[in-house]
Amino acid sequence: MRSSWFHKLSLIFGPRPPRNWLLMCLVSVFVLIALFGSSSPSAFDSASASVRSDIYTNYRRLKEQAAGDYLELRNLVTDHVKDFGLCGKERENYVPCYNVSANLLAGFQNEEEFDRHCEISRDLKHCLVRPPKDYKIPLTWPTGRDVIWSGNVKLSKDQFLSSGSMTKRLMLLEENQISFRSDDGMIIDGVKDYSHQIAEMIGLGSDTEFLQAGVHNVLDIGCGFGSFSSHLLSLKLMALCMATYEPTGSQVQLALERGLPAIIGNFISKQLPFPSLSYDMVHCTQCGIVWDDKEGLFLIEVDRVLRPGGYFVLTSPRSRQQGSSTDAKKASVSTPFEEFTQKICWNLLAQQEETFIWQKTADAQCYTSSKKGTLPLCKGEDVQSYYQPLPHCVSGTASKRWIPIQNRSFGSLSSAELEGHEVNPEDFSEDMEFWRSALRNYWSLLSPLIFSDHPKRPGDEDPLPPYNMVRNVMDMSANYGGLNAALLEARKSVWVMNVVPISEQKTLPLILDRGFTGVLHDWCEPFPTYPRTYDMLHANGLLSHLASEGCSMIDLLIEMDRILRPEGWVIISDKVGPIERARMLATQLRWEARVIDLQNGSDQRLLVCQKPLSRK
Repeated sequence: MRSSWFHKLSLIFGPRPPRNWLLMCLVSVFVLIALFGSSSPSAFDSASASVRSDIYTNYRRLKEQAAGDYLELRNLVTDHVKDFGLCGKERENYVPCYNVSANLLAGFQNEEEFDRHCEISRDLKHCLVRPPKDYKIPLTWPTGRDVIWSGNVKLSKDQFLSSGSMTKRLMLLEENQISFRSDDGMIIDGVKDYSHQIAEMIGLGSDTEFLQAGVHNVLDIGCGFGSFSSHLLSLKLMALCMATYEPTGSQVQLALERGLPAIIGNFISKQLPFPSLSYDMVHCTQCGIVWDDKEGLFLIEVDRVLRPGGYFVLTSPRSRQQGSSTDAKKASVSTPFEEFTQKICWNLLAQQEETFIWQKTADAQCYTSSKKGTLPLCKGEDVQSYYQPLPHCVSGTASKRWIPIQNRSFGSLSSAELEGHEVNPEDFSEDMEFWRSALRNYWSLLSPLIFSDHPKRPGDEDPLPPYNMVRNVMDMSANYGGLNAALLEARKSVWVMNVVPISEQKTLPLILDRGFTGVLHDWCEPFPTYPRTYDMLHANGLLSHLASEGCSMIDLLIEMDRILRPEGWVIISDKVGPIERARMLATQLRWEARVIDLQNGSDQRLLVCQKPLSRK
């Protein structure tokens, strides 16, 4: 709520005050007050020391300072800028860069028309994607994992009726909700038994031993409605769902609605946005991919992202024909699929009915031996693999990260491992300590109470800090993954999509080696996800970085609005100039927005925003 004198000024001058000399003089007076009324250096040093441990707790008092008043007055004397309009109803589930019609007109074919083509299908229309008419705020975790509002997702009748396959929980439509029966319910979907089967096939006593066997990161391709990923998360494995873009209903949208990690991606013509040696297991159950197509390029891509000693799990009626014997270890090569797995040094561990499991070799020399070697080795490192064409060569064999999954440590990396990532251990420790402190302060800010003029919904009590209201978090410039680590350490029930901009420091391999999930991305382009799929977006220094890259801040904030859920949060940390501009744009997006001075003597500011449920 603005101070009383500021409110009186707004009443005097109206919503579009004139640029008269009296108001400009008033602005100048307050600037002088801010300059000459500041504390002495010794007092400043004392004050800085007192707030170092909790730099945001006095944010209410900060609004009364002269610097904040100056910003408010400057907004009064600027010309009125209209809010961005709402998109039409046809864009409720709009995903940029995926436009089959435009791709066909551009000459793409052989399924490449279903691929991501930002250079073709970019639509620069500045409008805000509106939620469906029946949209409701998702239920808090963990209730929202098994019960979602049917009006929040676009699900076709055929998809609903075909939801009972092995890795899809049976869905029940009950009035305006979709319920996913849990494993201890009356209906058993077989997911837990299937997970146990995979564990036994790779030589474990139970799926609870996945972690001890080195399996921490799992890429689940064509993940149905997320039941397998949900089960793996209950085992403390980070499972990322990846599925193709679907305009008439999506596995990715549904998984994210349930609070499970997911991203749009496919095996068609380009590499996935991950560096080599990223996952301990790649899983595919009836994911619709013809793996031995295009001379095995899809299998080469799986091999690229799979760590040494990692597993490829394939369950499909078609895969039954790819084994030549019920005794997998004695089987003779009889199909192009089996021949190609031999070329990329995979060993067929086991076969049970429609499920096959291969293990990638831990011996990098296998790819150059005269017996196996028919594929060339890729030149150079590919840590910045970002939608490049699929190569016909093997990656990662010369990497310092070529370590069998059974020998890896996760979470707390050793000094030697950090140095292998070209990261100074002391810098890493300082970064971790910073994010511990920052997280405590962030969490105290995530309440509508920071916006003293924020209206409550009818019947609501005073809002409490969001101990459970935030589930899907995106760190848009993740660096070492410090925010993710701090959230886990604080036992917050969230997961984080760690995004590393392609032109920044190459830290995604480090993030993945910590057991987190993440992707490479160019923030000059839209992110491959559906609207309303994240509860919180965090960006540290991203605005300044994009300005140096010549990218549009308006495009970025509109994209953030698209992927942010109603009542979701945005936390942006940056220098004063970019923060001021972002605050102005935030008001055009109709977000509630406040700028917070960190009180540490720097020109860094924090912009905290909340997206409203409805915008009329």
